[in-house]
Amino acid sequence: MQALINIGITIATITIMEGLSWAMHKYLFHGPLWFIHKTHHQERHGWFELNDLFSIGFAALALWLMWIGHTSLNYYFWLGTGISMYGIIYFIFHDWFIHNRFKSFKSSNRYLLGIRRAHKIHHKSMEKNPSEEFGLLVASRKWFRR
Repeated sequence: MQALINIGITIATITIMEGLSWAMHKYLFHGPLWFIHKTHHQERHGWFELNDLFSIGFAALALWLMWIGHTSLNYYFWLGTGISMYGIIYFIFHDWFIHNRFKSFKSSNRYLLGIRRAHKIHHKSMEKNPSEEFGLLVASRKWFRR
């Protein structure tokens, strides 16, 4: 039974992270933290951009939660695991598939192509506003039409 609870906490955390990331992206990254996030909307020079600080912050939070919960594998550990898994999903979808930080993999999957289209629309504007499509895994239906 405890294993199911731990899996539930992890899956719930991944789901909550998508909503939290959407809200942070829209209201903080395109708001008061634009001075950091704008590096992600500009041409990248080199491997890292200032915007990567956000990923480092989430990773630090996840590692801290896992550390404080590791002795008893309590809910802190599983919250950290969920945040870490969302980070892995983010890396694969966002950095690898959408932004080609590595050699991009090809796909004809309707969902993946829709997510890519939505993200490209988000980056169409190089300014703080106007902008749309702030999610990673969820986007408006209009981007999934063939």
